[in-house]
Amino acid sequence: MNYLLFNPLANNGAAEKAKDEVLDELRPEFGEFEVKSVIDLDFKKLFASLKEEDNVFLFGGDGTLNRLANAIYGMSYKGKLYLYRAGTGNDFLKDVAENDEVKYVEISKYLKRLPMIEVNDIKTRFLNGIGYGVPGAACEVADKQKAEGKEKIDYAKISIGLVLGKYKMPNCKVTVDGKVYEYKKAWLACAMFGRYMGGGMMAAPKQDRNGDKLSCLVWYKSGRIHTLLMFSGIFKGEHVKHTKYVEVLEGKEMEVEFDAPCALQIDGETVLNVTKYKVHF
Repeated sequence: MNYLLFNPLANNGAAEKAKDEVLDELRPEFGEFEVKSVIDLDFKKLFASLKEEDNVFLFGGDGTLNRLANAIYGMSYKGKLYLYRAGTGNDFLKDVAENDEVKYVEISKYLKRLPMIEVNDIKTRFLNGIGYGVPGAACEVADKQKAEGKEKIDYAKISIGLVLGKYKMPNCKVTVDGKVYEYKKAWLACAMFGRYMGGGMMAAPKQDRNGDKLSCLVWYKSGRIHTLLMFSGIFKGEHVKHTKYVEVLEGKEMEVEFDAPCALQIDGETVLNVTKYKVHF
């Protein structure tokens, strides 16, 4: 049996319309599919029922994949799991696919070992990264725009608006494997398991999701105009060259604390009013 699991809300709702095109592309190689919406889907029950010859294609973004990965984490299941490019960001696929032309990738091996974040009353695994500071604030603004009915969300434009005046820079303390680092006026402090976050930002260009460490990217102290001038470099990982303002710390256990509450995003999903989070394997 072949299954296509799709999120009707992915890609700002475009996945609902696009799923038939995906089926037309996959059928010649895989045959017929049973189509299921991921909304209210019992992932554990489905994966427990899989047979060796079954194929599951997830047609959704990083947020949908995060839900699935947490639901089946630690399970032993048969069949193959693929991720088909569908979300607006596709940060996970950018990290594991050979290039941006690849439509789908078998991903079971990447979900066997994922780090944990503990924030407020939440404990969950994550796939890509924890965006704290401007990335989280941008997701908070984007959520409000979606609630107001806006269909096309421009995260880069939102981030630029925050940098130019709406974001207030807190002080930041980062503890990595027991060692404490302190920073004044932090723009962001992001814990990364993959290289990408925020829809294509190469936040941690040297991070290896197959390794045993996380990267904590801290961007601090730079002025608003200087930060804006450096911002475009993050899409190619060039921001890390600005070592006066950007530092990347590596370790297995990290705690990040701001001296004022700010929103945080976990693989694109927003958590509000955060002053501290912990990540670890």
